[in-house]
Amino acid sequence: MPTFALRLARFTRRLLPALAAVAALVVVFLVTTVLTDGAGSGFGAWLTTLGAGTAAASWGGRRRTRAARLALFMPVVAAAVLTATVCIPTVPTARRYPTALPFVATQHWSLATGSRVAVYHYPPAGAGTRRPIPLVYLNGGPVRGLSVLDHRFLQLLARQGYDVYAYEQAGGGRSDLLPMDQYTISRSVRDLDAFVDRLDRGTVDILGFSSGAVVLTRALADPGIAARLHRTIIAEPGPMDGPTAQIAGHKGQPSARGLAPAMAGPRSTHIPRYATAFGLMRLGLLTPDTGLIGQAEGDNAFTAADLGSDTASGYCARDAHRIPAEDTAQNFSFSPAASLRVQQTIKDSPSVAPQLRDSQTPTMLMIAECSSQLRQWATGVLADDPAIQRTQLLPGVGHHMWNGLDDNNERAAAAITAFLQDEPAPLPNYPTRDEIPAFLRDHK
Repeated sequence: MPTFALRLARFTRRLLPALAAVAALVVVFLVTTVLTDGAGSGFGAWLTTLGAGTAAASWGGRRRTRAARLALFMPVVAAAVLTATVCIPTVPTARRYPTALPFVATQHWSLATGSRVAVYHYPPAGAGTRRPIPLVYLNGGPVRGLSVLDHRFLQLLARQGYDVYAYEQAGGGRSDLLPMDQYTISRSVRDLDAFVDRLDRGTVDILGFSSGAVVLTRALADPGIAARLHRTIIAEPGPMDGPTAQIAGHKGQPSARGLAPAMAGPRSTHIPRYATAFGLMRLGLLTPDTGLIGQAEGDNAFTAADLGSDTASGYCARDAHRIPAEDTAQNFSFSPAASLRVQQTIKDSPSVAPQLRDSQTPTMLMIAECSSQLRQWATGVLADDPAIQRTQLLPGVGHHMWNGLDDNNERAAAAITAFLQDEPAPLPNYPTRDEIPAFLRDHK
């Protein structure tokens, strides 16, 4: 027994320095990757790390036996193998677009801005009243495909007589990619204007959700675009500009984040290459147009399971164990790099409040009881847009208000229909502009 303990101690003494050397080389690789912004798919950093490790091993083995010199190179080999996994793609590097949906045709429209976007049209269905003004839906993301849950909600609106159009913003879903430096919030607003022009149906009603609500809010601050909007609905908005993005505040009632079971399915973040790339991008250490992974490769790699707790945060805590599948693996599409790029341009943008205060387009604000968005993002829009005629606080729902659970879709549709038809609201008008201080103070 003492002999075994002695051998174990000697082995540990030899192993720990080797592990420390491997860890040091991995750190060198990561630092070099950040400094070079992942140039050459990370191989520049890999060669630098390999060269540094080889030089250090050669220097340290100058006066040692051949066996001892070879042993010094083992950590270099181990680190080279580990870091090489960050440099080798495991998914196609050319964009792999989602397959066609079986229940709606995918059209592709080329807009005047240069964007080529995927468009979905749900004409009025059923025997009810046909609404003459088209309704355009702007989904969240910012650069994400429309989920199956979204499509089902749009079908519900079409059955209520609306002529519904939706498009996936440039880079999202089946829409064509843009060069990374063209993903900006201003481009998203221009694309909306160009889409309305391409639709050529006169004024339109627009429902904007989450980041789509941000695009809509900024469009309302542009008189030229706002003049083409008949009625608008801002649902669960994110921050509308840089000053709003810097606001500290609180969220709605508890969401299912941290309570829901882990989402099933493959994760790109379990693969060293994408875990490193997405992690460093999220930390701001790599730019969205990093040379480590291309935009198309990142889109192909990212899965619904990678959203993890972000999906759970869209539901109330009481729904934690019955969160529906929002999408199918074949239809899911999210561009992490382009989304980060758009979000950064929002953070860098000046206030749009002065322009928004001149808005005259009749608007409704929709917020969720269990919203994962800061309340101050919604109340900021309410305070600055004098044309907001009513607010609907939907009880029993989280950020993703139309989620197929219970009668949530029908309740959301009822609030939307009542406003678009200028009928009495199904819920109290709350909070009003005057009630904002009390609403925030009471953490509603």
